[in-house]
Amino acid sequence: MEDGVHLAVSLVRPDGDGPWPVILEALPYRKDDLTVSYRGEYRRLADEGGFAVARVDVRGTGSSEGIATDEYPPEEQTDLAEVIAWLAAQPWSNGNVGMYGTSYSGFNSLQLAARRPPALKAICAIYATDDCFTDDVHYVGGSLRAIDLVDYPTYMIAMNALPPVPALYGDGWRDVWRERIEQTEPWVLAWLTEQVDSPYWRKGSLRAGTRPPEADQGYDRIEAATMIVAGWADGYRNNTFRTFERLTGPKRLLAGPWSHMSTASSLPGPHLDLVPELIAWFGHHLRGDENGVDTAPPVQVYVRDAVPPEPDLAEHPGEWWALPSWPPPRQATASFRVDGEGVLLVPEAHDVGESAWNSCAGSLPWGQPTDQVADEARSLLLRWPAPAQGMDVLGQPRLHLRVRCDRPIVTLSVKLADGLPGGSSALVCRGFCNLTHRESSVEPSEVPFGEWLDLAIDLDATTWHFDPGHEVRLAIARSDWPNAWPAPEVGVIEIDQASISLDLPIAERPDLPYPRFTDPSEEGDNHGPDLDDEVEQPPVRWWIEHDVLGRRRTARDDHGYRYSGRFGAHMYDTYTGATDISTVDPADAGAVGTARFEITWPEATVSAYARLSVRSTADEYEVEIDLDVEENGTPFARRRWHELIPRHLQ
Repeated sequence: MEDGVHLAVSLVRPDGDGPWPVILEALPYRKDDLTVSYRGEYRRLADEGGFAVARVDVRGTGSSEGIATDEYPPEEQTDLAEVIAWLAAQPWSNGNVGMYGTSYSGFNSLQLAARRPPALKAICAIYATDDCFTDDVHYVGGSLRAIDLVDYPTYMIAMNALPPVPALYGDGWRDVWRERIEQTEPWVLAWLTEQVDSPYWRKGSLRAGTRPPEADQGYDRIEAATMIVAGWADGYRNNTFRTFERLTGPKRLLAGPWSHMSTASSLPGPHLDLVPELIAWFGHHLRGDENGVDTAPPVQVYVRDAVPPEPDLAEHPGEWWALPSWPPPRQATASFRVDGEGVLLVPEAHDVGESAWNSCAGSLPWGQPTDQVADEARSLLLRWPAPAQGMDVLGQPRLHLRVRCDRPIVTLSVKLADGLPGGSSALVCRGFCNLTHRESSVEPSEVPFGEWLDLAIDLDATTWHFDPGHEVRLAIARSDWPNAWPAPEVGVIEIDQASISLDLPIAERPDLPYPRFTDPSEEGDNHGPDLDDEVEQPPVRWWIEHDVLGRRRTARDDHGYRYSGRFGAHMYDTYTGATDISTVDPADAGAVGTARFEITWPEATVSAYARLSVRSTADEYEVEIDLDVEENGTPFARRRWHELIPRHLQ
């Protein structure tokens, strides 16, 4: 890099001398061990697609030098612009570069497209967000995400404390390791401090925030052809229609039923082999292939049917739609209202939400919603019959209502569900609002005592087919625990029932033929890890405890993996989490997560163990972090953090 830091890059190229178009993926997740299984996809893109593929360990991670100061820091984006220029200039490159990837590498694909490096001609952002403040793992509707703390923020503390690969880095790897441990701060400390929308969150977001228009890196700055892949069980589903609609260049939207997993193996399916779609997209925009990408319908979405809820649902029934544009040509709004006048009370339970579990489903234990009936019994439940002709919902539902409260900090959770004839209730989508953010997440303000407030709460983007005979259900509760941190007090929440309007975006089935995709099962077994040994996963646990005498509810998880990597590596990961809340005092809540990575190379066995604890009172978060690093079973380094962070209208 320009400042002398070296980044580690792996290249996978087709046979021959080229020149080829180049596809880049950049991640902090260690390309040679912890995510070595991604190499199988790179090999397919090279062999089947004729692309050179570059995978980069971003600054301060894996075998790259430097310090990982945060996720999506400005210097990382500068680095990747340099990498793109370098790739375009190589003799085996045709000068055209694409970026792609899932989650983190989908985020930075959008970020780099907004920076417009000259050689970047196309991207594919898979399960990515356009808003790092309220549509990521940090905050939701203005409140801290609770259960996410035991997952990503915890394991990145441990992962960032692992050394470069000794065989790859060479002499001095231990010196780099020690420097990395001593200088890398837990990212979560900044996230807990930045409790309002600010330039801090805009640096990785396309959505306009506090930045002035001339500094905005928004949608209109993207010139590269942009493909978005999304899943209706994934946490970043709101990037779908919102971003696609605002892009002005070549674009495609592919949205299926998937969770935060590969489209080839997701719970739920049906599955889709994404590699042929990537080859077609990048082949047309990086090489000029005449493959129909420019004439095919740009929007392809999976419209889900009702199904009895299961936490590990294998396949969600439904059908693929092809649309010529977004919004669809024949879109309308179906409004559901409450008859009568008067005031409705939101029940006082503040530990409601466990049947919806995590808002970003992925591989177990981050499973799918279970039956909503138990949570609905402790919520304000509104019910309407589905239209006699059925109804297809596509887009972001919106709830309008007028509320009155007697506390300065109030949160509302709203969940749209399908009431099945057998009595179960299947979650369709959810919304959440910290009412202090009702007018602005930049400058939130207390809820005025006893005043009627008009609110509009957006629910997550979704697709769903309501059959005749089913019910449209809306559950309004004080909390979405363990997903969102609870407000510190209970109080009274009143709703003017005459003000309630649930607006559902509906569309008519298009006349276009249904899209057809490659089924991964038709391609043999080349979708698995590029390893000598398959991944081994010990039993996964996810359970809820209710301590009756202790007046406390706790959501727990426990899982791990064993697998192999490059340069003789063998890895073992373990993760545990516990998110708890007092059933009598919502200010008394907590989350504790642990993550341990162990890598055995011929040169050494290294391990990093992180424990993150966040507990709250009405006024502050108490954060404790322990990091213990070992080499060959002997302590190598230890760090401790203890901070008290004031709650700002949380």
